[in-house]
Amino acid sequence: MPLKLEIVTPEARIFSDEVDSVVLPGYEGEMGVLPAHANLVTTLLPGELRIVKGGKTTEMAVGEGLVEVTGTVTRILTDVALDADKIDEKAAEEAIARAKKTLEDLKPGEHQEEVAAAMAAIQRATAHLHIKRKRRTV
Repeated sequence: MPLKLEIVTPEARIFSDEVDSVVLPGYEGEMGVLPAHANLVTTLLPGELRIVKGGKTTEMAVGEGLVEVTGTVTRILTDVALDADKIDEKAAEEAIARAKKTLEDLKPGEHQEEVAAAMAAIQRATAHLHIKRKRRTV
């Protein structure tokens, strides 16, 4: 019994197909989803998403979002989902540098929202670089 996987960003439906499994970055670490998984809704954190279909693994970099699992369908709603071919390595490195500079310029204990935004930017860009560089070595 296959698992229907849908990945949707604000711009478009990025992926819609039947797969064997999906591994996604969640709040408490990586989470694997197989067909007939228990129903749940959880948060998606920036990181690496792995899709397995027919013995082939496809990796994507994803941002923050929500995941809904119904047993037969897994829906991922995220702000970004990129295949390695669409990742701009230079832009990701620049995003990390900007976020680190923002963190350096903030005083300890102040600007909690700016700290959270900078940390999320670092997570996203690091995930993009990881996927891009991993693909390059394969």
